[in-house]
Amino acid sequence: MRMTLDSICQVGFGVSLGSLSPELPDIPFAKAFDTVNEIITIRFFNAFWPIERALNIGKEKILKKEVGVLNSFTANIIHQRRLELQGNNRSDVDLLSRFMSYNENEPDTFTDKELQDAILNFVIAGRDTSAITLSWFIFCICVNPHVADMVFEETKDVFGLQDSMQGYTFEEVAKRMSYETLSTMHYRHAAMTETLRLYPAVPRDGKVAAGDDTLPDGTRVKQGDRVSYVPYSMGRMEFLWGKDALTYNPDRWLKDGVFQPESPFKFSAFQAGPRICLGRDSAYLQMKMTAALLLYFFRF
Repeated sequence: MRMTLDSICQVGFGVSLGSLSPELPDIPFAKAFDTVNEIITIRFFNAFWPIERALNIGKEKILKKEVGVLNSFTANIIHQRRLELQGNNRSDVDLLSRFMSYNENEPDTFTDKELQDAILNFVIAGRDTSAITLSWFIFCICVNPHVADMVFEETKDVFGLQDSMQGYTFEEVAKRMSYETLSTMHYRHAAMTETLRLYPAVPRDGKVAAGDDTLPDGTRVKQGDRVSYVPYSMGRMEFLWGKDALTYNPDRWLKDGVFQPESPFKFSAFQAGPRICLGRDSAYLQMKMTAALLLYFFRF
């Protein structure tokens, strides 16, 4: 979680939190973010939360305080970025700066509140999902050590490395990483995808119908109806994946050593159609980089 938080903050809005520093410091933003997520989830099971909010008591009182921490953090980022964009040290390399640069050409396209919401959406999308998937990936290779061996061998071959006893540093291996080299790591991509098939980061998801509709199987949906689907269960259905649906097998994604994607309506971990995850390729890239370093230098 610390690694992916640092990553999305750097890429998303050019801020280095340093939460993965050796001393593992407390990060008020991260703590507030988790608390807010937890309390909002509890609302699903607490019918009295509107009363608590109106009276400013209980969990809702804590929520109000922690939301203030989030708002202060995001407002400071926007203020700092605006000063940088106006000065000589202009940089548009992070996503927030690109949003704000667009605002210069199309004034009032995004309000500060919308920019704050964008920052939180980046964190929601970029932190937990990748961290959860990497955690399950480590679990899967512990149960299936031959997969870890295959990933290790692939890392050596693609990066032109010797055995890990040769004394490479993390930096030396990381410098050999590029979009091109990582894109040739088909087995690692398959292992990550197989992890997501069995342990999707969002195991259950739902949508609210914007209008009356009819689903492909003839089911009628009325405006406002909530439709849920469960990628966790879909990844375990034999009629979709065969008799070995419960077996962790990266080879099911490979043909002659090359990764073969499935329809996103079958493999729905990243959603499908117009709402498919915009950060899918970025998430794979980050997870493959992390896995390459971890499995080259450590045995699990």
